[in-house]
Amino acid sequence: MGRLIHFEIHVDEMERAKRFYGEVFGWSFQDWSDYAGMPYFGAVTGDDKELGINGALMQRQSAPPETGQALNGFACTMGVENYDATEEKILANGGTIAKPKHPLPGMAWQGYYLDTEGNVFGIHQPDENAK
Repeated sequence: MGRLIHFEIHVDEMERAKRFYGEVFGWSFQDWSDYAGMPYFGAVTGDDKELGINGALMQRQSAPPETGQALNGFACTMGVENYDATEEKILANGGTIAKPKHPLPGMAWQGYYLDTEGNVFGIHQPDENAK
C-alpha cells in the first residue's frame, strides 16, 4: 500500500519558513542537513499518537512558484480546531489568502493560503454545521 508517510515543503529562506510554521501551527524542527547534504529540517507536526504525519522543510532547488500559477504539485492541508484563529495567525506571520474560507457542506470549513515562501497550503476545521 502506498500510504503517505512524509512531506517536504520547499523554501527559499529556512529561518523565515521555520518561524512561520512554528508560530502558526506549533511545529518544531530537527536539523537533518548533514544527512540530506543541504539545508533540511525535519518538521514534527504533532504527537505521534495523533493522526497525521511529519515532514520537512528543504532548501528550494529551483525558481519558486509564480503568483497566480496553477498548482503543479501537492497541497498540504492542516487540520485545525479554530479556523478563524488560525487564519489570524497565518496573516499575522506573513501568509496571504489564496482561496478564502468556504464551507464543505455538512463536513467542514476549508481555505487555502500562501506561506512566506509562496507555497499553497490548506487549513480544515471539521464542522458538521458548515454550509
